[in-house]
Amino acid sequence: MSGTTLLINLAGSIALLLWGTHMISSALLRGFGTQLRQWLGQNLTNRWMALACGIGITGVLQSSTAVSLMATSFTAAGTLSLAPALAVMLGANIGSTLVVQLLSFDISIVTPLVLLVGFIVFRLRDDSRFESLGCALIGLGLMLLALRMLGATLGDVEGSAIFQLLMRSLDGELLLALLVATVLAWVCHSSVAVVLLIASLAGAGLLSPSTSMALVLGVNIGGALPSLVNAGSSVARRLPLGNFLVRLSGVLMLLPWVPLLAQPQLLGQLPPALLVVGVHSAFSLVLALLFIGLTAPLAALLTRLLPEPERVVDPGMPLYLDESGLEVANIGLANAAREALRMADMLSSMLSRVLQLLRTSEQANADEVRRIDQSLDLLSAAIRAYLADIGKEGISDQDADRSQEILMFVINLEHAGDILSTSLAQLAARRLRRGEHFSAFELGTLYPLHREVLESLSLAVTVFLREDLPTAHQLVNRKEVVRRLEAMASREHFRTLREDKSAWAESGDIFQRLLRDYRRVHHHIAALAYPALERAGERDINGGLVGDGLADAPDTIDRKEPEQCAS
Repeated sequence: MSGTTLLINLAGSIALLLWGTHMISSALLRGFGTQLRQWLGQNLTNRWMALACGIGITGVLQSSTAVSLMATSFTAAGTLSLAPALAVMLGANIGSTLVVQLLSFDISIVTPLVLLVGFIVFRLRDDSRFESLGCALIGLGLMLLALRMLGATLGDVEGSAIFQLLMRSLDGELLLALLVATVLAWVCHSSVAVVLLIASLAGAGLLSPSTSMALVLGVNIGGALPSLVNAGSSVARRLPLGNFLVRLSGVLMLLPWVPLLAQPQLLGQLPPALLVVGVHSAFSLVLALLFIGLTAPLAALLTRLLPEPERVVDPGMPLYLDESGLEVANIGLANAAREALRMADMLSSMLSRVLQLLRTSEQANADEVRRIDQSLDLLSAAIRAYLADIGKEGISDQDADRSQEILMFVINLEHAGDILSTSLAQLAARRLRRGEHFSAFELGTLYPLHREVLESLSLAVTVFLREDLPTAHQLVNRKEVVRRLEAMASREHFRTLREDKSAWAESGDIFQRLLRDYRRVHHHIAALAYPALERAGERDINGGLVGDGLADAPDTIDRKEPEQCAS
């Protein structure tokens, strides 16, 4: 077989191995992410349990590299803490030695069986969990197939005269042998396949005991490199760096003793193939025993070395919509309610920016209102999708009512933000671009409306959190207060226009539309009281309130600038 063909087969085997790893991790996260997160959190707090878990997972996946890549993704996502993840990797290193011993036997029949079972499970029924399990089994079958292809390719390489000459030239050159094995294990992305190749070469008499041991140590370093190189962030690099440092420490401690251990009176008398497998197994086992008690200090050191970078978070990205809440309705609803309160804070910020825009001619305030509204819309869409997922498995009537209350809260705040961004702020900016600042009279009539909207928003949050019926009545009654304020401001404005013939008609029209927009915003905020009133049975079929009285509106407009508006 030509060198080009060997390289193509080697690259294809590695690609298939990596794709199988990706299929397993993505399928397990997609179908069992919540259960897996809960299981890891409950069972991997004990480092010995984490060690055993690493051995078991590696035994199933047949690759410590696959376990390293999966554990790295879990750690970067926050699913798995760093200290137990390091213990998992110590177990994975032991598990890879068991895989080497297993693959020394003929298990070629297992690969098609795993692929067949995976396909049957995938097509068994229309259930996302069965599909995910089937994809994971198919990924495992592809990994086993890739290991067989990789072993066959390396077997062809082993038979080449150039490769045999290279192996013989390594005799006595321990550092060079260490480097060659490191690069080979890194390129192949499989320490198992390279250890099997070394055992085969040693059994054929091409390697001395000391060279075989040096090559095994190099494989342990190279097996830690793929996940370290593939890590995309500083947080993701913590676990593979820790695994690399543990292996490197073990190599540095053992390498000076290799010539002594290779003496015939010690390990040199063992059969060459058994020597390779035995050294590989003993190395991983001793490392696990040495470092199992140091996982917490090592995790702290890695966290200091690779701190999480400061990120500029888009306010529109949800912070509390955790997938685990989808399984327990009350937790999911609490998560959605926390995000809804963030929307109320955003709307309050938009109101503050609108007030600054009314006072000044800075276009940056209008731009900021538009930017916050985009974040508000994005967060609203995420909350609505999350609420829809909570109801997929069926929820109680009480939880369904709470879900509707949150949905109504979110939609009304989103509509209020749209009015502020697309109408009110744009109208104010239009006048300011023409150099027409709002007069003292206009600002004096807008301040009370602004103050009422802010106070109603605070009341709406109280009703949303506590379902306080007196507060809900107060919030609905304020609709009439705002209506009267708008009507009084509009009458006084027309009276001013009749007295001032030089006033621009368009400017007056913009001011009237601003008054109307403030009332529209307040309408959406006041509507947040209705779910609590409906639950208490205090709303009639026409949408009115049973037995409530409207608060009296003030006879005069307070034109003093409210301090809460200035904040």
